[in-house]
Amino acid sequence: MGGVRLAQVQVRPNESLDSALKRFKKVLQQTGVLREAREHEHYEKPSNCKRKAAAAARRKMKKQASKEN
Repeated sequence: MGGVRLAQVQVRPNESLDSALKRFKKVLQQTGVLREAREHEHYEKPSNCKRKAAAAARRKMKKQASKEN
């Protein structure tokens, strides 16, 4: 399975806490921690996962087809 992902940011000298927090949030977003937490907020049945993935694939194909034309 996944592993433990720890995101950390060192506060630089003379750096405000707000800017360090902003950098920390950016690191969290890049590592995908927030997305993964949202995915595990509620249980989703495997059939719904497949349905959602199929719908996303259809949207992607439709978007690519419209770009070509």
